Amino acid sequence: MDFYVNVPPQTAMQMVTEEIVNGSVTGECIDQYGMQASDGRQCLVAVFEKHYYRVGNRLTLTVCIDNLTGSTRVHAVGGGGGEGLFRFDWGASESFEDAVRRALQGCTR
Repeated sequence: MDFYVNVPPQTAMQMVTEEIVNGSVTGECIDQYGMQASDGRQCLVAVFEKHYYRVGNRLTLTVCIDNLTGSTRVHAVGGGGGEGLFRFDWGASESFEDAVRRALQGCTR
């Protein structure tokens, strides 16, 4: 998932974190990392984890938010769902990714 928002990266990441961690019972932020250039542009990366009952395990969501090209871009990818070779997760990964879009729905361009 890729889309642009009209808020700074730090604000966008705070909104995503609020949605995932405080908006669910099992959501948590495993790690965050950020880099800032001398001109103020930045790139923030966070890895979230949440239990999904429909797949019976925890999924991860990696979120990268940057303004390296001038506009704030959001990239998110979910993973870790399903079992065996096929990794069929009943749509849980997409549902986890949708949390990012929900958190930023009023800020999309």
